Amino acid sequence: MSKTIIAGIGSYVPERVVTNEELTRLMDTSDEWIQARTGIEERRYAKRFEETTATMGAEAAKIAIERAGITAADIDFVIFATLSPDYYFPGCGVLVQRILGLKEVGALDVRNQCSGFIYGISIADQFIKTGMYKNILLIGSETHSYALDFSTRGRNVSVIFGDGAAAVVLQPSPEDGRGILSTHLHSDGHNAEILSMPNPGFHCGVHNEQWKPSVPENPYGSLFINQELLDKEDFYPYMDGQAVFKKAVVKMPEAVMEALNQNGLAVDDIDLLVPHQANLRISQMIQQTMGLGEGKVFNNIQKYGNTTAASVPLALCEAWETGKVNKGDLVCLAAFGSGFTWGSALMRW
Repeated sequence: MSKTIIAGIGSYVPERVVTNEELTRLMDTSDEWIQARTGIEERRYAKRFEETTATMGAEAAKIAIERAGITAADIDFVIFATLSPDYYFPGCGVLVQRILGLKEVGALDVRNQCSGFIYGISIADQFIKTGMYKNILLIGSETHSYALDFSTRGRNVSVIFGDGAAAVVLQPSPEDGRGILSTHLHSDGHNAEILSMPNPGFHCGVHNEQWKPSVPENPYGSLFINQELLDKEDFYPYMDGQAVFKKAVVKMPEAVMEALNQNGLAVDDIDLLVPHQANLRISQMIQQTMGLGEGKVFNNIQKYGNTTAASVPLALCEAWETGKVNKGDLVCLAAFGSGFTWGSALMRW
């Protein structure tokens, strides 16, 4: 079976820059408080009624397709990773198929939040290795700003997230020694609710007794927004940041080491680790834990915040554009997020 390469990569972020200082006008916070806890200095917010998860993903895809040296007509499958789709259904994959004028190809939506791009790249890799598809378009895109609680009540979540998109075109490798070496996917749903958006939904608090005291139950029993939810404003994301932090700094290094071990490689062989941009402190702790040298971990959360499914490809795109990823480099992607789900992808660029 042939290896899979990233033949083209592109990104798109909205023009609007939202600084920490701007958020201090909406909630009780400060630039120092945000930077000390997350490392974030600014993020991008989409232009309402003009930019959506699908349209941003399509813009990133156009760049990736051009850089791959193909046309939209050559794309034979679409994978779209997001937690913030334009519609509850259908997914953004078919919207991008329409926007780009693609053939009637398959479109798959991945709902694995922060690790969505890693899951997407693993799926694409299997399709390409078996010869089923030759040009897969994989997109990670998010529009968080439309659904955040911009009050002091919601600051622990709202200061973290930003909007943006990135895309890659995956193809069979024409050269030996290049491509995806392996991908590794994991999940553990025991504490799914500590990073979740439980409402609206059908759950009514029945899934996990442990989270009932901290996460609002859903007495409304509705999959869709209703007046009671609106009146009580009981529809914002929930996150236990400390619990997520503690799990992420363990599971991401484990996933990286799993990839290295499977391929008979060592930490010193890594040229660049591109982790999910959840929190700069997480990335720094992973670097320290794994003993990775200076310049071997790429971070851009300072400029974009946490863009969930878009964060890994957005960081990878910037790393490539700035010359930090070159042909032959050993690159590892890793992510951890809601679910919990996590994973890694190891590739020879």
